Amino acid sequence: MLTGSLTTPGQGASFSVRSLAPGDRTAAWERALSEVFAGIEVAVEGDGPWAGELTAERLGALQIATEEFGPGTVLRSARSVAADPSTHILVRLQLDGTAMLLQDGRVAELRPGRLAFHDARRPYRIVLPARQRARVLMMPRALLRLEEGQLSALTATAVDDAGKGAAALLVPLLRGLVDEIMRTPATGRDHLARIAAETLATLALEQVGSRPAPALWERITASVQARVQDPGLSPQSIADQHGISLRYLHRLFQLQGTTVNAWVRTRRLESAREELATAGADHRSIAAVAARWGFTNPSHFSRTFRETYGMSPVQWRAAHLGT
Repeated sequence: MLTGSLTTPGQGASFSVRSLAPGDRTAAWERALSEVFAGIEVAVEGDGPWAGELTAERLGALQIATEEFGPGTVLRSARSVAADPSTHILVRLQLDGTAMLLQDGRVAELRPGRLAFHDARRPYRIVLPARQRARVLMMPRALLRLEEGQLSALTATAVDDAGKGAAALLVPLLRGLVDEIMRTPATGRDHLARIAAETLATLALEQVGSRPAPALWERITASVQARVQDPGLSPQSIADQHGISLRYLHRLFQLQGTTVNAWVRTRRLESAREELATAGADHRSIAAVAARWGFTNPSHFSRTFRETYGMSPVQWRAAHLGT
């Protein structure tokens, strides 16, 4: 079985079937892969002797494994999912040879330099036509900060650095980070592993269409609109309310071509502008209207209002109420 511990950060594990009798290798290889990646089933192609090599190391929430095996098939079946209900996300980065990853009705053909995501929560199959080598990164699904619908759209889609999109920058960066992690002494790996995990999260977000999940975006914007009068409304409080990281919140707004603060400021200005043009509110001072919509500094409100609408709040009110 594997040597070392996969549950203690910084400790590696390794396994090889070379010392085993040919008749014992398949079952032992299946147990080793299941211990590292969650329950799977293995089929070996051909009648001749074969070898499988596996190393793995856990670095905080991220596990990095190197697997060399083939020809054969690795299957995470519905039965395997039920017996070992892991919810981790895996990313297969092909180093040598080829692999076919099948999940959610799609097939990703992986050649050296390509990668693909797959989800341990649902069945998948990896077909290996010949001996090959790959790095497999495994992390909790929460680290990707995606909706379930986005995750199901992400799996079994080959990603590489061809083209001009974000993947052209992020895939080489990820490969370089992983290579550097493998070369770096154990004491210096955790920081690089955190950067690699964040790079994977960014790559995943870009791959699902460069737009936030509608349900999440709608929930966030609706809740912000409901709290727009709260002067304590801040990006951090919004992120905390929705259980996402501050970095991810900012990324969602960037994908819409704005920022959190700019979006909130626009909603506040719109609400104040509407109130200033309402006859029933003409007895309220400009400062009172500003404070009602989250502007604690009347001068700042007046200056921002003029910059946005081309006239002061007083001029706006006079133009719309005839005062």
